[in-house]
This record gives sequence, C-alpha cells and structure tokens, in this order.
Amino acid sequence: MSNIGVYESGVRELVRELMFKMETDRLWLRDFQPSDMQSYISFTATPDYQKYYSEEDSCREKSEFLVNQFIAQAQDDPRRKYQLAVIEKSSNQLIGTCGIRVENDRQASLGFGIAVNYQGYGYAFEAARSMICFGFQALGVHRVYAETLAANHSAVSLCEHLRMRKEGHFIEHRFFKGCWWDTVVYALKKDEWSSVEAL
Repeated sequence: MSNIGVYESGVRELVRELMFKMETDRLWLRDFQPSDMQSYISFTATPDYQKYYSEEDSCREKSEFLVNQFIAQAQDDPRRKYQLAVIEKSSNQLIGTCGIRVENDRQASLGFGIAVNYQGYGYAFEAARSMICFGFQALGVHRVYAETLAANHSAVSLCEHLRMRKEGHFIEHRFFKGCWWDTVVYALKKDEWSSVEAL
C-alpha cells in the first residue's frame, strides 16, 4: 500500500473513532455520513412517510440539505444538536433518524422518523428512549419535549408510550397540503425519567 493509501486509511479510522455513536439492543445511533445521503432520500421520499410533511419538506433538495446540515452540526463546539442516523444492526441499514436539540434554559426538543417498512416494530421507541436518556444523563437537560401533528397517531402514541405528558394542543396551528393541522406538545422532566428508564 502506498503512503497515500496508508494516510487515507488512517483518516477513515480516525473519523470512525471520532464519530458519535450509541448502541441499543437492535440499533446503532450514529452521526450521519455523506454515504447516508441516498438511503435517507429514499426512505423520506415515500408517499406514506411524507403524509405529515409539507410539500417543501418532502422534496429531494430538502432531504439533501438536511443530511448536509446534520453532518455539519456534528462539528459544532460546543455541540447542541444530535440528529443521528438510526441503523438496524442485523442489516446494517439506515432505517430512520432520531435527534435531540438542546435549547436555552436546559430545554431540549426531540425529533424522530422511521422508514415506513420498519414502522410498527418498536424501533422508534428504542431510539427515542435512548436519546432522552442521553439528554438527561449526558447533556444535563431539565426537560425534553416533542411537537407533532395531532393527526399523526403513531407519533402521539410513541410520546405516550415514553410516558411524556401532553402539555398543549394548538388548534389549526399549521397550514400545508391545502388544509389546517392541529399540533400537540408532549414533554418529560428529568425527575420523571426513572419511570421511563425502567420500561
């Protein structure tokens, strides 16, 4: 192997070592890489996945922008945004994304999305539970909240399964696809986490 080849190999190993990564029973949660771009575009492009997203948020250009943004945010110092790729261990496939974003006053927002073919198997719960734990234990967050469309029953059910409390219901809060949508906010405080940690 040439010196250049050795150097490039060393750089790849260093990047792997520096990449933020968490493990659950069935998943790896890790920083996005440029090689994730096509997989992310593919699973976010399906009509069923786009059901609760606006037209603007459903286009290929927005998906490309988001992946590049996720990669860039991993370099922030101090880092406050962890939007991670959800990788199924058994297949080594990117099946979604889950993230926590630290805001002012030790608040943090939670976001997640799982490819349609992998929904219904508990992957979102597994990833979101791990992210909440990371927020409380490693980031020192006081409160984690999630906002979703009230009509997105899967997301609402996940928040409730995580024992997050419903704190607000906003009537006709967003407009896209020709109609108004209600949104709801769910939240969990650090001192309530022990009940979820045991799930």
